Amino acid sequence: MNDQRRRPTSPSRRPGRPYRRPQKDPVRILAFDALRAVDERDAYANLVLPPLLRKAREQDGFDDRDAALATELVYGTLRRQGTYDAVLGACVDRPLREVDPPVLDVLSLGVHQLLGTRIPSHAAVSASVELARVVLGDGRAKFVNAVLRKVTQHDLDGWLERVAPPYDEDPEDHLAVVHSHPRWVVSALWDSLGGGRAGIEDLLEADNERPEVTLVARPGRIAVDALREGLAGEGAVAGRWSPYAVRLTEGGEPGALEAVREGRAGVQDEGSQLVALAVANAPLDGPDARWLDGCAGPGGKAALLAGLAAARGAALLAAERQPHRAGLVARALDGNPGPYQVVTADGTRPPWRPGSFDRVLVDVPCTGLGALRRRPEARWRRRPEDLAGFAPLQRALLARALESVRVGGVVGYATCSPHLAETRAVVDDVLRGAGPALTAELVDARPLMPGVPALGEGPDVQLWPHLHGTDAMYLALLRRTG
Repeated sequence: MNDQRRRPTSPSRRPGRPYRRPQKDPVRILAFDALRAVDERDAYANLVLPPLLRKAREQDGFDDRDAALATELVYGTLRRQGTYDAVLGACVDRPLREVDPPVLDVLSLGVHQLLGTRIPSHAAVSASVELARVVLGDGRAKFVNAVLRKVTQHDLDGWLERVAPPYDEDPEDHLAVVHSHPRWVVSALWDSLGGGRAGIEDLLEADNERPEVTLVARPGRIAVDALREGLAGEGAVAGRWSPYAVRLTEGGEPGALEAVREGRAGVQDEGSQLVALAVANAPLDGPDARWLDGCAGPGGKAALLAGLAAARGAALLAAERQPHRAGLVARALDGNPGPYQVVTADGTRPPWRPGSFDRVLVDVPCTGLGALRRRPEARWRRRPEDLAGFAPLQRALLARALESVRVGGVVGYATCSPHLAETRAVVDDVLRGAGPALTAELVDARPLMPGVPALGEGPDVQLWPHLHGTDAMYLALLRRTG
């Protein structure tokens, strides 16, 4: 008779631990959702994040600290994506392109917490693993845990010594990894900036800093002193260069401010304000009654120009090709004290007669390499071949703008890119090809930005984040002479 008695439980074979449900962290889940929207829908973080934060305040009880952490996680991860990919590439046993994008987003959020914040390493790993359990499942959470524990072996400087090539061997690739920019962008910015290593490193580092929120007090709707005094509790101070600028040194959500909601003020980088002011103040020969913004969407510069025009008894025509953006322009101009009109029109085939305007601004579509502080994901989406796609449009818009202004009138060609192919090359080509019936001369734009240093040799102007604290706006002023 076989006596099959139950063996006593060995201390080494204790029953498994009961399953523990993952802890949901609303801040990190929101950050993950924002990154997925940027990746899956080619959305921009500055458009995706505000509604997510508003919803979180209403439903999850987010406070200012929660919102600040979520914002830092999203923007910090996007800005440093190139550096973090290099680190992850050294910690993952297969090419990153073979890692599922949602897993990669969780890993990148974890790496940013480990290498880019003051969050303790154990807390960063633990929070990332819990996030992975919630959004990916327990199986892939183990993979996340293993990879992030490898990342904890070095700090950021230690990893850069391992994953960035030496500067002396490949300067551009070194800067690309250390400062998290695509190599071709580093090369293009360096060509535009000129100079040695210090200048380009300062520029790339400035691209990775979160910019202050800057408001514009729209002329005729609110005085700049009144705007600043009304926002004293938000850390509001005067702008550096524009007489209409107010900076919010403590951040916050500008869309929640009463003056912004009512359209009396707007969110606008100081570089954009300087461009509009220069076009408005450029010296003219003859009357000054009809102004045109030929690429007006989404309406920031048009709203400033409309207020300035109204103060002089002039009228602004704001033209925008895309109907939904024309609607944004109309909303921005609603409440302007003087005459204006918003039309849906293609600036390359304008419906108005040649020579109709005294002042014209064309802020042309471009790669946006000058606004990488505000749209960090743009650096990873743009390709060198995009330049060829924008080139014909930029030249056509400037040529039609010159036709639209009368003899003696002024055209401002602006772009939020410092790339030489989108700035001086466009202006030079249009001037050379204008022909004897449409001649123009460059006007020195530097005196029209009083007090702003380091504006170069002229006559055009290139602003820089590291020198001026603005987006890298470019402006060339042209006066039609024949």
